[in-house]
Amino acid sequence: MSDFSHIPVLRRRCLDLLAPSLQAEGSILIDATLGLGGHTESALIEFPNVRVIGLDRDPEALAMAAKRLERFAPRVDFVLAVYDQIGEVLAERGIDSVDGILFDLGVSSMQLDKVERGFSYSQTAPLDMRMNGTTGQTAAEVVNTYGHGELARILRVYGEERFASRVAAAIIREREKEPFTTSDRLVDVVRDAIPAATRRTGGNPAKRTFQALRIEVNDELAVLERAIPVALDHLALGGRIVVLSYQSLEDKIVKSALRLGSQSTTPVDLPFIPEADRPWLQLLTRGSEPASEQEISENSRAASVRLRAAERVAA
Repeated sequence: MSDFSHIPVLRRRCLDLLAPSLQAEGSILIDATLGLGGHTESALIEFPNVRVIGLDRDPEALAMAAKRLERFAPRVDFVLAVYDQIGEVLAERGIDSVDGILFDLGVSSMQLDKVERGFSYSQTAPLDMRMNGTTGQTAAEVVNTYGHGELARILRVYGEERFASRVAAAIIREREKEPFTTSDRLVDVVRDAIPAATRRTGGNPAKRTFQALRIEVNDELAVLERAIPVALDHLALGGRIVVLSYQSLEDKIVKSALRLGSQSTTPVDLPFIPEADRPWLQLLTRGSEPASEQEISENSRAASVRLRAAERVAA
């Protein structure tokens, strides 16, 4: 095993769900969110016949994963891409369908742990939050340029922040004195904008604001809405998809896409279901599965995870 300390969330459960589709010689797994390569490393060990196409939008994470997985090099294709580009990535390689697809959504361990990336609200850092640190607007640009209405909207929708309007007003008031450049000042402003009674429960009051900014900076929900249908379109008959979500907005998108393929469109009063209307996905989980208490005790980042999985059962 590698010297990397990163522990993949729900590692054993993911492997068990993917196993039936990854046994054959030449089977292909897409790790749509390669990160530090923990899930892929486990899959390469567990399934000796599998080839992995690993995608990540973060060039730093991709380089670290390549180092971690160098002993498997002939069996892994490392691709700098966002996961809604799965179709293009496969087309470039002349591949029509794959046998397994894994999404481990949200911010990666490396991005959280590296202070300079600005994802953490518990340490002083530049307000960046870009998963690809070389392109796109930063979190600082969002908080320093968005108007009250747009800022409140992303805090309310993406962060599910009850006090979105108050927080947005406080940010705008403070940025007029001096633009925001670091996380610690933003944390202080958000905390002061939240009523004291609310601050006493639920952890750091800036958590929701930082989640909202991260989603906005990386366009995460729109990317996911595009990515899941594209991924399903490229899933082979008998192929399986596993998705790990870490907040309700992600899980809602995944749930909707999987449900769409697993339900018949035929009216319930018809005596039979036409072939064209038969479900083409079979759900492999009952609702979304959380991590066990034991897993959470061993890996705190599993605390908020929700897993959904499905198998393609028809063309």
